[in-house]
Amino acid sequence: MLRVAVVGSGPSGVYAAQTLVQQREVPGIRVDVLDRLPAPYGLVRYGVAPDHEKIKSLQCSLRTVLEDERIRFLGNVEVGGPQLTTERLLELYHAVVYCVGAARDRMLGIPGEELAGVHSATAFVAWYSGHPDAEGEAFDLPGVGSAVVVGAGNVAVDVTRMLARGEPELAPTDMPQPALGALADSGVKSVSMVARRGPSQGKFTTKELRELGTLPGVAAVVDPAELALDPAYTDQGTAAALPAVARRNLEALRGWAEQDPGGDARRRIALRFYLRPVEVLGGPDGRVAGMRFERTAPDGRGGVAGTGVYEDIEAQLVLRSVGYQGVPLPGLPFDPAKATVPHAAGRVMRAGRASVGEYVAGWIKRGPTGVIGTNRPCAKETASSLLQDAGALARRELPGDPLDALRAAGLHPVEWPGWLAIEAAEADLGRSLGRRSVKIPDWTGLLGAAAAGA
Repeated sequence: MLRVAVVGSGPSGVYAAQTLVQQREVPGIRVDVLDRLPAPYGLVRYGVAPDHEKIKSLQCSLRTVLEDERIRFLGNVEVGGPQLTTERLLELYHAVVYCVGAARDRMLGIPGEELAGVHSATAFVAWYSGHPDAEGEAFDLPGVGSAVVVGAGNVAVDVTRMLARGEPELAPTDMPQPALGALADSGVKSVSMVARRGPSQGKFTTKELRELGTLPGVAAVVDPAELALDPAYTDQGTAAALPAVARRNLEALRGWAEQDPGGDARRRIALRFYLRPVEVLGGPDGRVAGMRFERTAPDGRGGVAGTGVYEDIEAQLVLRSVGYQGVPLPGLPFDPAKATVPHAAGRVMRAGRASVGEYVAGWIKRGPTGVIGTNRPCAKETASSLLQDAGALARRELPGDPLDALRAAGLHPVEWPGWLAIEAAEADLGRSLGRRSVKIPDWTGLLGAAAAGA
């Protein structure tokens, strides 16, 4: 029997586990899916916005995989720390597949970024999604009238939308009660989502972009003069050469530019283009008071160049959303330039050679690119490499059930019944608040619920 550990229970990890147990070439594979958190599903639980219920419903598919009798979920297990090194993990399993994502957000690298009131979109998402690592995060939303979101991807769209939504639309979600209360008391009246390049180069998808224009009591506006700077916006021939998503995005923005800005709206979202952040401006209280941007213009080579013209935008809250980076996992090789683990078709490479029994899938393998579905072919490629190596891997004798060794090391794995107990506790919490299931947002609450169920 081939024993495999998959580190990470998000889509890439679950797809890797599914591929391994459903193939027929190598019978008898058993997979343990390990996660640092006591709850499974990774970014589907803690990264997808709570008001995107259709995408969050993917948890049902992931759940079906994790309930397979050949797969065992072991949460609350941190790999790479003193209790469980990567070397020790490989001693317990024939093979290990690392699906640990890209945990760090990119910095803007500009003066004033350290001011109070400047946060990463990652931290904001973790807070309103109930990630236990965000316990203690504070967002002074009642004191915020204007917010700036720097970025032009779906995460930037998500945090912009969450700042603009009202309590009636958020109450039916599984958002933790403290985050719901803070957003309900928010003083935000305007949100500027700012990109340094043009609308045809935005990384957001059309569905998410259009959603900004349908929020109750919210006016989504765009400056026609900024749109006109984009050659693809004004030249039909240039636009025709764009990918379909970019063409649809331009059409959505064209509609906004032609509509009534909605002066009686409760809140306002302004999409700004061709503005490069150069400084976060502070107030006398040491908090952020605004941002300074330099106007950019197309350089004729697909990029932009500064024009020497500057504009300040008022803000009491700044969220940067300019991408993610992988972080080194102690014991694994790491390419700092690409922020990924070096690999060949998913096989971890050490000093130019494939490391026997070690594999990667997901963002730590390819970088933070693609959508959730992109993880499926990525995981299949890695699983295929592992299966090709299965004959050699299975020759090594293992010391016994890895779960016993994890417990002997002082770890307290949360198994599937513990996760079901967390689910039940969150359903009870929701009922007590007159809502549907509500996330438990702290480590103590999650582990307490899991222990009570186990």
